[in-house]
Amino acid sequence: MTIPNDKKEQLFNSLKQANSAFNQIYPGDRSDRQPVHTLYGGANLFKSDAALALGARALEILQTYAPNHEVFGSVFGFSDPKFSQRIYDKVVAKLKTEAVEDYRIDFEDGYGNRSNEEEDQTAQTTARELAKGMREGTLSPFVGIRIKPFTEEMKERGLRTLDIFVSTLVKETGGKLPENFVVMLPKVTIPEQPQTLAHFFAILEQELGLASGVLKMEMMVETTQAIMAIDGTNPLYKFIQAAQGRCIAMHFGTYDYTASCSITAKYQEMDHPVCDFAHHMTKVALAHTGIWLSDGATNTMPIGPHRGDLTPEQEEENRQVVHRAWKKGYDHIRHSLWNGYYQGWDLNPAQFAMRYAAVYAFFLESYDDAVERLKTFVDKAARATLIGDVFDDAATGQGLLNYFLRALNSGAITEEEVLATGLTLDEIRGRSFKKILENRMAK
Repeated sequence: MTIPNDKKEQLFNSLKQANSAFNQIYPGDRSDRQPVHTLYGGANLFKSDAALALGARALEILQTYAPNHEVFGSVFGFSDPKFSQRIYDKVVAKLKTEAVEDYRIDFEDGYGNRSNEEEDQTAQTTARELAKGMREGTLSPFVGIRIKPFTEEMKERGLRTLDIFVSTLVKETGGKLPENFVVMLPKVTIPEQPQTLAHFFAILEQELGLASGVLKMEMMVETTQAIMAIDGTNPLYKFIQAAQGRCIAMHFGTYDYTASCSITAKYQEMDHPVCDFAHHMTKVALAHTGIWLSDGATNTMPIGPHRGDLTPEQEEENRQVVHRAWKKGYDHIRHSLWNGYYQGWDLNPAQFAMRYAAVYAFFLESYDDAVERLKTFVDKAARATLIGDVFDDAATGQGLLNYFLRALNSGAITEEEVLATGLTLDEIRGRSFKKILENRMAK
């Protein structure tokens, strides 16, 4: 080489520092499980066994309006009876075992503005119910609360509710928090709001004897200012920095955001172009930072208009209303998945069937093709490496790895079905197609 070793080392030392700084900002996607949905329920309605009760209700609704896979498949347009049966069976099993993956006890829009005395009491009551759920093992795998925003009008109420809730919970449990507990901060517009929450977390941890850093937060993208600041930049990563390592996810508030864009109520839908723009901006701003992204909810509820003793005509009308709402929500969820948003919101147990149908169908309809493509791709890449050919399409392999990781995470496929690719679970979870090839070439 022309360059002397000492000068090369000088060049690379400087580059190493820059590369290391970049890798700290962009560590890549996290390998731990991300829920496919978050259910929001008013804090006044929360009970320790809410996840179980809602699962039973979701199964009852499914069996009422889609008693078999033929009806179920016709709602969502599944043309293959075997595929329809497979999706239906998986949805039924999911509703029986883990219908709710993530539950957010809502003190904001789902609870409304009530007297301070009432919200104080609700914060205590729900904390005790959450503690009871911990003792009895009835909670969803992920759980948390949404407080009111840290605007000037609401900051005192939001902080007070969080203080009462966490203090009561810790007292009831002897210093423990539920697994995967998180606090959601809505309507974030400036970095100082998550920064204040992070500082308050530190105070709570110290005062209550909790481990430092155990309290985590999520934030919500609900305003145009969260997508584009006054200086023309996207502020989302500044929000993450302000959270001081405590933010794990960014959720999209469909209806607040569309309202902030002056979209009229009739057209405030998840697949509106203004939402797509916000999704793309958020994804570009936070890609590879390890922050989970979640889409919002469909607000058309699959609930029939008639109650009580029904005539055949009323039963049919209910069925049509539910089926239309299921298909609409299904299409919205598929749109989110297509855009790379693998989590979303549900607002009612009647929506669970469409949620899991959309997620499972999205992944399973391409499973056989993905298995064959990945097998072939690894083999061709290995042979190209062996003979010294240029092989520069690793992004295709990475995309296939991402498919299997997301499909496994969602429950659409099992670990055994992942192994059909010829790769190990460790190789898949390692998320690096480059390392897979390097390790296989070394053997």
